[in-house]
Amino acid sequence: MWLIAICAMGVCVLVFGLYRTMQARARRNLEKYCIEPEALRALMEEKKDLQVFDVRQPLDLLAHSEILPGAYRIPPQELVEHTSLLPRDKDSVVYCTCEGEKTSRVILKRALALGFTRVKFLRGGFEGWKAKGYPVERYDVPFHLDTAV
Repeated sequence: MWLIAICAMGVCVLVFGLYRTMQARARRNLEKYCIEPEALRALMEEKKDLQVFDVRQPLDLLAHSEILPGAYRIPPQELVEHTSLLPRDKDSVVYCTCEGEKTSRVILKRALALGFTRVKFLRGGFEGWKAKGYPVERYDVPFHLDTAV
């Protein structure tokens, strides 16, 4: 009986370790699709043909009614469901609020799965951009507070 329990525990530890390794590998693979705030700012100053999307949750946008200069606001769920809103012929950057870039990573994964190759996410999100002291614009376009994801 003890032998079965020990074997079962060993299998659980092995499966959990494998799962964590796969998660870490997937996270590292996404890292090549990130852009640092400094690099994004440089591209924006060079007037590169670049599309920036604000995909913050509505409540986050309500709390901080600002947006990166020239960015387009798209609700995250809308962009996840309609990735055709991302241009295929130019570079795109998506950003959300948090340092972990959770919403941006969801959108990035979906876009990559559909064959988009010119999309990146902003490391550190909106807060990372602001922490560098980079400019933001006031956002006063009406929006819905639907937070369903």
